[in-house]
Order: sequence, then C-alpha cells, then structure tokens
Amino acid sequence: MSEVNKLKHVAIIMDGNGRWANGRSHARIWGHVRGSSVVSNIVEEADDLGVKALTLYAFSTENWSRPLAEVTTLFKLLKKFLLKERKRIIKNQIRFKVMGDTSRLPQDTKDLINGLESETSNFKGLKLTFAFGYGGRQEIVDAVNAFTEKNPGEKLTEDVLTKSLYNPELGDVDLLIRTGGDQRISNFLLWQMAYAELYFTETKWPDFTRKEFRQILNKVNTRERRFGQICESISLLETSSMAEKNKKILESAMGK
Repeated sequence: MSEVNKLKHVAIIMDGNGRWANGRSHARIWGHVRGSSVVSNIVEEADDLGVKALTLYAFSTENWSRPLAEVTTLFKLLKKFLLKERKRIIKNQIRFKVMGDTSRLPQDTKDLINGLESETSNFKGLKLTFAFGYGGRQEIVDAVNAFTEKNPGEKLTEDVLTKSLYNPELGDVDLLIRTGGDQRISNFLLWQMAYAELYFTETKWPDFTRKEFRQILNKVNTRERRFGQICESISLLETSSMAEKNKKILESAMGK
C-alpha cells in the first residue's frame, strides 16, 4: 500500500451476485457460488493491508424472504467456506465470529461456527466477522433490551449502548464499501456507521478484486475525516479563537 492505512474497521456489503448471474443468463444461485470464491482473496488483502477488523454482510434478516433454494445455497456456501478456510484462518491468527441470528442454520454448520469461534477467540490478528441473519435495527433493539433487563430504571448512555452491541470490540466502522452499484446501507451496522466513510462501486461482487479493494482503501485514506469538526488538524486554541470571533460577529449582527 502506498501509505499508512488509517482505516481500522472496514465493512462490506457484498452485493450484485444475482444480477451478475442474470447478466450471463444463469440462475442467481450461480452468482452466489462465484461470489463466495472472492471472499478469501479480500480477507487476505485486508489482512495484508493492516486492516484490524473486516465485517462482511453475508445474509440479512430480510434475506429470509428469498426463495428457499437460494437461501439453502447460501447456507451451503457458508459451510463450505468454514471447512475450506479453517486452516488458513488459524494459520494467520484471524479471530473469526458470526453475528446475527443463526438459529435456522443446519446444526452441523452451527457446530462449525461455534468450533471456529472458540478456537480463534484469543487470536490477535484480523477480526473477521460474518453478519449472517443480521439486521442493524434488531441489533440496537437487542442492545437496549439487554441493558434495561439488567439495569431496570437506569439511564442508557451512548457509551453503554455501544458496549451492549453484538460485537462491541470491533468499534466504529471507518469505511463501508458496497459493491453492485446500489447506494444504500441496507440496515447494516447502523449504530457503528455514524461517521463511516462510504464508497459505492459499480463492480458486482463476483468481479471484485484485491486490486480494486486496495485502490479503494488508498483513495479513502486520502480523505480528510473531520468527525463533525472543521478540520481534523485544527488545534484547541484555534477552535477557541474561532468560537470567540464567531461570538463577536453574532453579537454585532444582533446589535449588541
């Protein structure tokens, strides 16, 4: 990478599988199969570039309404990934987790998830998280309910809510990438994306490459992230001076 990567938590909405397949006169399922082969490359590239956390939107709460054959295929692809990538995940000290409602997954797949999560729980490398059966609104509701049940009558703060989320150790999202051309966040990590940089690419997920991923991170790394301030490099003294000048201007305009 041409510069130091400042983006610690990257989230990706892996979109466009179905349209990629339809454009080739194939069933949507074929697009998911092809798209699943891209995941390993992007995980490796994220690790190589020094990303600390990578969260992939694999299956949303809304996806349960899709045709049974498509849903079943996604289940099988998740299982295949776990079996195929287990050794590589462990070798690279990647900490693997799934967040969301996995209750409807086949038991053998749930066992694979639980086993890999347990085996990698103390690893210090890339935090790789699959959002499966996940919805951002549901996560916030669950966090609020969890807090109020344990602390009836107590006031809920932003900090406490953050710590009550599914995976609070991931922190806020620095960059959201969505492939496939659509420009929306689709109920993904709503709380964590308060100040995320957004990047939408026309490239459909099966065509997404390590090179494009690296180029996106390079490009976004040059953006100035102000987090509501005027300039990320502005000093406290300059801020106070500017505030005083603005106060005098306002008073003068109001005739004081």
